[in-house]
Order: sequence, then structure tokens, then C-alpha cells
Amino acid sequence: MISKPWLAAVALALASGPALADGPCKGLADLRIESVNLHSAAEVPAAGDLPGYCRVLATLRPATSIEVRLPLRGWNGKLYQVGCGGFCGLLNSDAAGFTNAANFGLRRGYAAATMDGGHWGTSVVDGRWAMNNPVAQADWGTRSVTETARVAKVLVKAFYGEPQRKAYFAGCSTGGRMAAMEALRFPKDFDGIVAGAPALDYTGLVATSFAWVAKANMGPNGQPILSSAKLKRVAEAVTAACASGQDARIGLVADPRACGFSPAALRCQGPETPECLSEAEIGVIEKWYAGPSDAAGRRLYPGGVPKGSEVHWPRWLTGAGNAPPLLPLFARDFLRYMAFQPAAGPAFQVADFDFETDPARTAVMAPVYNAATFNPGTGKLTLAGDLSAFRQAGGKLLLYHGWADPLVVPGLTVAFYEALAEREGGYDRLRETARLFMVPGMDHCGIGTEGPGISDTGIDPLTALERWVEGGEAPDSLVATKTAAPGGPALWSRPVCPYPQVARHDGSGDPAVAASYTCAAP
Repeated sequence: MISKPWLAAVALALASGPALADGPCKGLADLRIESVNLHSAAEVPAAGDLPGYCRVLATLRPATSIEVRLPLRGWNGKLYQVGCGGFCGLLNSDAAGFTNAANFGLRRGYAAATMDGGHWGTSVVDGRWAMNNPVAQADWGTRSVTETARVAKVLVKAFYGEPQRKAYFAGCSTGGRMAAMEALRFPKDFDGIVAGAPALDYTGLVATSFAWVAKANMGPNGQPILSSAKLKRVAEAVTAACASGQDARIGLVADPRACGFSPAALRCQGPETPECLSEAEIGVIEKWYAGPSDAAGRRLYPGGVPKGSEVHWPRWLTGAGNAPPLLPLFARDFLRYMAFQPAAGPAFQVADFDFETDPARTAVMAPVYNAATFNPGTGKLTLAGDLSAFRQAGGKLLLYHGWADPLVVPGLTVAFYEALAEREGGYDRLRETARLFMVPGMDHCGIGTEGPGISDTGIDPLTALERWVEGGEAPDSLVATKTAAPGGPALWSRPVCPYPQVARHDGSGDPAVAASYTCAAP
């Protein structure tokens, strides 16, 4: 509920001129909004490339920290809300780049909102908050995003005297799962949604698939079998086997599904050297490429680590120097505190995961977390909803995922889109509401830019989505641009086509320039 006298004061301040007085911003902290504790509202002066804004901090009861930034001048009339990564737990309001970054919208004149997923944590791999805590699990699973949208819209209307014309949401990884969940379950929250590298099936991915990857690299002594030392050689061999022309020159595997590389090709024929793989190392890589299965050979998750992602393995899978790989850390806390009901607890080790019995034990938590759940028995996906209400509301969903993502492996995103197409009556019908763009060479959310990978700002899905929502111009492609450094000159560019189309070179133009390609059937 909002105090009407205070609204009148805001209206008077707005009418007095384009520059807002300090009073209306501070006054937002005195609003009364259901289930919300408003802590502060203060003007923040313009700095660098950020405009001046009114900063509102609040807690959405019981424990979701939120921040809303309202431009003092030049508001574009729209709201931009972002998700969070991993297990969240941090109010990362000043995240850089595009991934889960509220300031990306603020720079464009949006009112911008973010939240911490419904709890506090020491890092994005800290899952202790979830142990036998169903309220916090539900907040992280669904409630924190839709409730933050509700509160942000109240603040926008109170501050500017009118509601937003359009509302957008963008998220990657866990934020991508949140984005998909919004389209499926809360279809009226946002007019346009960007879902990047969405971790749609958290129980299948972070429990079963992550445990598979982590256990595959555990030697009898508990030490890793495969280190980062040989990955450069593996990456070179994959490129040599699966890329040609311009792709070979830049080290790009355009579609890992068409890559027939076998790690056995690097088997040591004599003493082990940095240029060859031992039998144990070959076994690790083969298991990673194949993805998890049970003793009967039944697939437990759709797709393994993609070929062409090897340059990104040190960050996620093998570690580098003194930095441990992140994937086993996610698996550890998810299995201990989030995957089972009741929780397994801190004594549970990733090595304890049983591929014959434990995947089924996660089923009770799937409806809490998952936008889509893979069924090993049928090989099909169970979706958390459909796009019918979102479509009827005029919503547009833009999904993107890197083909070289070794963390949230891309197979399930493709399966999700194909399942949506089946429900919608085919790709042509689905493309009116949702489009998927698979980005060759891109690491998880564009975090790694080693090798051919573009950064998270190497594509611009928000502009494409704005044109689609506001102008009816559906995106026929996104342009991916590789630079040596952020904001630097382009090393190459290429169109990323709406799935299932792929980019085809025209046969004569410069292969390093996007205009030399067209989108065509695979």
C-alpha cells in the first residue's frame, strides 16, 4: 500500500521541472509496500559512464535483498531487471559487462533492479543457506525474481508518477534459469526476456552431470587425473580435426555435435610426454564428452562437455595453478545442502554420489528449482509450464548459449527449445515468441575469452529484444564480435543464427566479416 499524500508530493516535485529534488528520492524509503522493508533511498551522483540515480535498498521478506536504481534524468520509460549467478547470495549491483549486470540497463536510461536470490552467502558456490530451508529454496527457485519485479514496479510508479512502458529481464546461468522460469510461470511480469546459458535442470546438471565430471577426474589416490598442462595440446587436436578455413585459423569449432574427434588419437605410444595422453587421461576426457550414464548405459543428462570447449576447462574443470576448478565446488555444496530432502549435510562428498540411485532422489527438489527436467527413462523433458500465456501477453523470449560452454553444457538448452517447438506446433510457430541463438566458441556466459571465445558483450541480445518487442522486428541473427580487449577493434565477426539455422559463408567475402555470411538451414 502507498501513501496517497506522499504520491501527491512526488507529483508536485515532478511537475516543478526535469531535475528531481532530493526529497522525492528519500521519500521512497517511507513507502509502505506489502512484505517489504525499505531501508534507504538516496541520490547517487553521476560518475564515469553511469548517470545520477536514486538508489533504493530493501528487503523483500523474509530475506531477499533488492536494489533498484532510478535515473534522476533521462529515464527511458522502461524497467530492466537482472538475475544472479550460481547459488547467488550476493547483491552484486555493480556487476560489470552484460551478464546479470543491472548497470547495463542503467547506462541506457532504464530503471534497473537486481536481487540476491533470497539469501546471503559468502560466494556464489556457497550453498549452506539452503540446508533444510524450504522457504529459502523456494525464494531462490522462483519467488525472488517475480517479487522483485512487483516491488520495482511500485517504486518506478511512485518515483516517476507513471508506470514503466515496457519491462525487460535478462539473466545468465542461474539467471538464465530464472529468465526461463519467468516466461513459463510468471508470463505477465516482463514484456521481453533474455535467457543466457540457462541452467534449466539444476538437479540433473549440478547434481548428476557435475558429479559425473568431478568423479571422472578423481584418481585412486583422490588426486586429479587430468591437469591443465595437456589441455593446449587437446584443444589444438580438436581444432585440427573439426575446423577448416577461417574456423581453423581462429580455433573455432562451429558445432561440437558434428565433431568426431576422439581423445584416443593422442594416446601415448611410448613414455608419457606433454604431447600425448595416458590411458587414464583418455578415459577422463571420453567420460566428459559422453556425459553421465548409469550402469545399463542409460543417459542421465542430455549431452556432455562440448568438443571445442577445452580452452575453458582450466577455469571450470581442471583448475589452473593454485586456483581450484569451480565445477566441483558447485557440485559439493549442491549435493550437501540443496539436492536432497532432507539435506545430505556437510559430511557428504561428491565421491559419494551414486549414479544408480541418487538421480532419482533429487526428483523431490526438481519442481522447486527446474524450468525443465530431463527424464532418463523416457529421454524427454518435463517443462515447468508452457509459453501460451506469455505468447498471449505479447511476450518475447530470446535465448542464447555458447557452444563451448563446459559448465552449463549446451545440450539441454537445445533440447528445451526443441521441446518448446513440439508444444508450440513447430519451429515457425515458436519463432513468433521465442528464438534460440547458439554461439560458436563462447564460454559459459562469455566469462572466458581465451581462444576464439567472445566476451559477454560480444553480442547484444538486449537491443535485438527491444526491436522485437517494441518494433515487431524479430531478430534474424545476432552479430558476434571477437575483440582482443573490451572496446577494442574487431578481430572477426560472424552472424549467430536462430536455431536450427547456421551461418554459411557466401564463398567470396572476407571470412572475418559478418556480412560475408548468411543464415541457412543446417
